[in-house]
Amino acid sequence: MLTPRQIELIKATVPVLREHGVALTSHFYKRMLNGNPELKNVFNQSHQALGRQQKALAGAVLAYAENIENPGVLIGAVKHIAAKHCTVGIRAEHYPIVGKHLLASIREVLGEAATDELIDAWAAAYGMLADLLIQVESGIYTEQSTTEGGWSGWRPFVVEKRVEETPEVASFYLRPSDGGNVPTFKPGQFVSVRAYLPELGVDQPRQYSLSHAPVCDKGLRITVKRIDAHDGAPQGRMSTHLHQTLKEGDVIELSAPAGEFFLKDGENPVVLVSAGIGITPLFAMLQSIASKTPKRPVIFVHTSRTKENFALRDAVKTQLAKLENAKAHLFLTAPKAAEAACCCNCTFEKHQGRPGAADILALNLPKDADVYVCGPTGFMASMKEAFLNAGIPAGNIHSEVFGTGAES
Repeated sequence: MLTPRQIELIKATVPVLREHGVALTSHFYKRMLNGNPELKNVFNQSHQALGRQQKALAGAVLAYAENIENPGVLIGAVKHIAAKHCTVGIRAEHYPIVGKHLLASIREVLGEAATDELIDAWAAAYGMLADLLIQVESGIYTEQSTTEGGWSGWRPFVVEKRVEETPEVASFYLRPSDGGNVPTFKPGQFVSVRAYLPELGVDQPRQYSLSHAPVCDKGLRITVKRIDAHDGAPQGRMSTHLHQTLKEGDVIELSAPAGEFFLKDGENPVVLVSAGIGITPLFAMLQSIASKTPKRPVIFVHTSRTKENFALRDAVKTQLAKLENAKAHLFLTAPKAAEAACCCNCTFEKHQGRPGAADILALNLPKDADVYVCGPTGFMASMKEAFLNAGIPAGNIHSEVFGTGAES
C-alpha cells in the first residue's frame, strides 16, 4: 500500500504528465529498447515509429496517477492491458526491466524535480500496478493452458485455406500444426499473430479478432485488411506481409484467444455496430447468436465505403436470415451509382453517409439493449456518444478500438 505522502507526490506529478507525458514515454521506450533490444520482438515497431504506443502509454500512466487514490476504477483497463500482454508473451520477468527504465526515465526527463522521494513514490506505485498485472496475467495464462485445446505462449498453425473477401481483405483459415484441438473461445475475442518481418529484422506480433463463432472444429479464422499507405501514414507492415506472402500450406504462430470484448449471454436485445474491418469480432457475435439463440433480437449496423468493400457481406446475410427478430442497416459512405437504389438483395435498409446521432435515435432502442461497437477511433467516439444520448446506459456499451495494439 502507498503511504499518504507517496499518494500526495504521485498526484503532484499529474500536471507534469499532462504536459510532458509523451516526452517521458518516448524517452522510456527508446531507453528500454536500446538497453534490451530483445524486447523489439514484443513491441509493435510500426506503432513505435508513428508514436502511437508512446501516446497510449502516456495516457495510461496519466490515468493511473489521476486515480492513484482509487485504482480500482481502472480494473477494466487493467484486464484489457493484461489480455494484450498475454497475447504477445509478456511475463513476470519483464516487469523489473520495465520498472528500471521507467524510473530512470522519470529521473532523466524531470531532472532536478525528480527527487529521491518522488522516485521512491513512483517505484512503490509501479510495484503495486506491476503486481496486479502479474496476478491477472498469471490467471489468464493458467486458464489458457488448462482449457481443453488451449495453450500458453506461441503455437504453430497451418494455413488451411485463404479466401479473398474483398480487394483489400483476406480470410485465413488456420489449423494447429500438431493436429490438436483449439479451445472454445468467446465470440469477439482476438489472437496475436507472430511473424518475422525482414525489413525490421525481428519477429513482430499483431492482434486480430477471430472472425467466426466458436463453432468450428479444430480451426480458427482471422480476416485481415491490408493497410495501404494513405494521408502520410505508411502501409501496415504485418497486414501487407500477410497479404503478400501467406499462402495455403504456410505456417504461422498464434497466441491463445483472449480479450474482454465478447458477447454477453442473455436474451436482451443486441445491437452490433461496426465500420470497415471492425466487422470481424461482430460477425463472430452475430454467428454465435444465430447458432445458439436465434430468437434473441438483433439490430445490425455496418458502415462501409461501398458494397464491394463490405467484408463478409454474404456471410452476414446468411446469419441474419437465421434470426427470427433481426433488423439490418447498411451505411455506404461512397456508394456507386448502381448501389444507390438497393444493394445486397435488400437484406439491409440502406443509408448514404455515416451514421449519426439521429440515425441511432431512430432505432428506438430498448434501454436494456447491449451495444457492441468496433471500428476506427473517430467512429467509436461518435457512436458511443450517440448511444449515450439515446438513453443506453454506459455499462451496456461495449467497444473494441482497432488502433494501438490492434492490426496494422
